[in-house]
Amino acid sequence: MKYLDEYRDADQAQKLAREVRRVTTRSWNIMEVCGGQTHAIVKFGIDELLPEQINLIHGPGCPVCVTPLEIIDQALDIAARPDVIFASFGDMLRVPGSTTDLLAVKAAGGDVRMVYSPLDAVKLAEQNPAKEVVFFGVGFETTAPATAMAVYQAAQKGLKNFSMLISHVLVPPAIEALMSSPNCKVQGFLAAGHVCTVMGYEEYPPLAAKYRVPIVVTGFEPLDILQGVLMTVRQLESGRAEVENQYTRSVQREGNRPAQELIRKVFKVVPRKWRGVGEIPRSGLGLREEYAAFDAQVKFGLAGREVAEPAECLSGLVLQGQIKPHECPAFGTRCTPERPLGAPMVSSEGACAAYYRYRRH
Repeated sequence: MKYLDEYRDADQAQKLAREVRRVTTRSWNIMEVCGGQTHAIVKFGIDELLPEQINLIHGPGCPVCVTPLEIIDQALDIAARPDVIFASFGDMLRVPGSTTDLLAVKAAGGDVRMVYSPLDAVKLAEQNPAKEVVFFGVGFETTAPATAMAVYQAAQKGLKNFSMLISHVLVPPAIEALMSSPNCKVQGFLAAGHVCTVMGYEEYPPLAAKYRVPIVVTGFEPLDILQGVLMTVRQLESGRAEVENQYTRSVQREGNRPAQELIRKVFKVVPRKWRGVGEIPRSGLGLREEYAAFDAQVKFGLAGREVAEPAECLSGLVLQGQIKPHECPAFGTRCTPERPLGAPMVSSEGACAAYYRYRRH
């Protein structure tokens, strides 16, 4: 990618880190919301460049990780059926359900296919009229427009053999839920730049004002994150609680209006359970009534199932920022990428996976 190196310049990183040290006079807890930022922080040792007073807390910013266990089990149920082609992004294939994962279902004969876009699943439905094609729609607002477009196109094409198992979640309600918790120790947020590229950041000023917490929209490269931390610390040190945009090369305040319009056309806001966190009001997307025929939960009669989380997996505490991955007793021993207890150990955005890969030793 052109110009990528300039956002990983070591001299500039040291310069930003020195400035953070210069302006920091007390301890601050800052949460990065996005799992992509978590991986960059751990991979490049960004937290180790910062002064001891700055504690970076890893938030529930991995949509794969917060997908409820019962939704994973529903995916496994559907994928195992002989008349189904189950399409999913690759990062969902190794996420453990109650007993197995999608890769194991595929190995046992299920027609599970990795796709790179929801529109690939629409093509599969057109090419295989005798099969039910189900797409696993998981993600934050970033991927919701593509999912909405797939449903819209399937409706326009009159496809009766296409449906979606949907677990889309929304970031601002999650921030509010975290700040409302009596155990919350977060004093500033690095907001996810890709989410804000789609949705803008007009929803954030009320949250910043209500909870007196700075929110800085931040990118994903080392210099982005260091600059985001610096902007947050400057606000905290001066007693401000505002929304600022570090990621100006991608994000505008109003976001992508056509993408938002498409999301509103196909989806409605619904309550959503977050794995390890619990149900958060108005934190998810569900299909509108006019697109209900594409709801795989309804089509396959799977709605309403509840599954208990495994007691040994502490991913809920990791996702809430209460502990770091290495503080879980199972980390790296009974929970590894080969034998994961929870999604954060296998997702490409999971905090546990980042610590296992870059900090295990």
